[in-house]
Amino acid sequence: MTSFVIKNSVHLAVLTGIIITAGCTSTAPTRYSGVESSYEMTPNTDKNSDTIPFHYAPTVDWKKYDQIIIDPVDLYQGSDGQFNDMSVDDRNQLADYMQKTFTNTLSKRFTLTHTPSANTLHLKLTLTGADTTPQVIGTFTKFDLAGGPYNIVQSVRGKRGLMSGYVNYAVEVYDSKTDERLLAYVAEQYPNAMNIGATFGSLSAAKTGIDKGADELLKML
Repeated sequence: MTSFVIKNSVHLAVLTGIIITAGCTSTAPTRYSGVESSYEMTPNTDKNSDTIPFHYAPTVDWKKYDQIIIDPVDLYQGSDGQFNDMSVDDRNQLADYMQKTFTNTLSKRFTLTHTPSANTLHLKLTLTGADTTPQVIGTFTKFDLAGGPYNIVQSVRGKRGLMSGYVNYAVEVYDSKTDERLLAYVAEQYPNAMNIGATFGSLSAAKTGIDKGADELLKML
């Protein structure tokens, strides 16, 4: 019995340390130096500023656009990228998933095309950062004595959960005919902190973030 208490006390102390570290570590996207439109972005004061900290968002009549050109997702190579130690294979997997997800989601609103015209948008996506979810422990923290309460609070606040993956990316939208920049922002997306399903598979949380990001852009347009 004593051994059980000691073992769990140690485990609780370790998790508490992880929580403190997680709370002090920022993964928020920056105005990436290698993203063309970053110099035009300003701090976002809208309600979605937690996931979109910087943006360029002039007033645009989106209704006049009914077609879209979507470039292949660019994998960010700048020194201020936020991939940590994610492998090149995982980065490529996420870029492929991002391409398919944004294409499928935006095709609900726009006709896909490769030809510039007055009623056509041009979308550029750049994957600028991501992290995996540690297997087993990522799921365990949803229920653990230390991780559970923390994740519940994060869930209510709409913040990232403990030991959860995420994805960072840049969005740039242009008028395909004039090349006028119509929208640009950097974003961080992640699953709800109590989303257990997003802990199965090291890339599942980042992919869930991509799903949310595609839906968010669709609403903007």
